[in-house]
Amino acid sequence: MFTDIEVCKSHPNAVIPTRGSAQAAGWDLYAAEAHDIDARGKGLVSTGIRIAIPAHCYGRVAPRSGFSWNNHVDVGAGVVDSDFRGVVQVVLFNHKADVLRIKAGDRIAQLIIEKIDMRELREV
Repeated sequence: MFTDIEVCKSHPNAVIPTRGSAQAAGWDLYAAEAHDIDARGKGLVSTGIRIAIPAHCYGRVAPRSGFSWNNHVDVGAGVVDSDFRGVVQVVLFNHKADVLRIKAGDRIAQLIIEKIDMRELREV
């Protein structure tokens, strides 16, 4: 049986992640603060949330199709380990020739919880 995944707000503008539909693979992540990303630049955008990823899993921060396509944006550095308890932040790469303006409350990425193999490596 699955248990709930604990999440808390660390910023007054934080939004608890939501699913777009009952069968959505991931939870939408929201920007907690406004942030401008320079043309062809990158930025670190805070979600203002902390999340307890279950053991033997990790959270994969992935692009949202519509946001990425419409804004020429990609997501980088997308792993949240199960022992990480800091604020989840999203690395965004702006591939446009214009500044990307993120507003507090914008859906900027998605979080997908994936199981992982935790076996040790053995040199042979």
